[in-house]
Amino acid sequence: MRKIFASLVMILVAGTFAIRAQSAADLVDICRTSAGDDATYLKDFPVELEAAKPNEKAPMAKFSMILSKNTKYRFSICTSETSEGKAVLQLYDENKLMGSTYNSSTGKDYHSIDLNCTKTGIYHVFISFQDGKAGSAVGILSFIEKL
Repeated sequence: MRKIFASLVMILVAGTFAIRAQSAADLVDICRTSAGDDATYLKDFPVELEAAKPNEKAPMAKFSMILSKNTKYRFSICTSETSEGKAVLQLYDENKLMGSTYNSSTGKDYHSIDLNCTKTGIYHVFISFQDGKAGSAVGILSFIEKL
């Protein structure tokens, strides 16, 4: 009887981890699809952040990559259904904000932003959650076309 009970517990625990891993992969697939038919997937940026502590800045994930001149890229963001907060993706060239999926002055969210890259160099993607809430999300970098 104990062996049967232990086996059932192990199956349930293993199933929980498999479901969690699959949901992350599903989120990547959903985001890849929503980037559009004209987009070729290049890279994903999975994020899982805790909620901000009182009187502290919201947690943020940072990713760096090299982008090529005369190329159009698309950056997409997808928030997990179980997240408390809405994910925001920001793209920087050094200290200059190149684009964001959230416009704080209008409160409007965008699923993706396109970048017509005018210089080859290192660019940084920052992903956070609005109001410092906790959440899981994935950002996707896609190639659109050579300009």
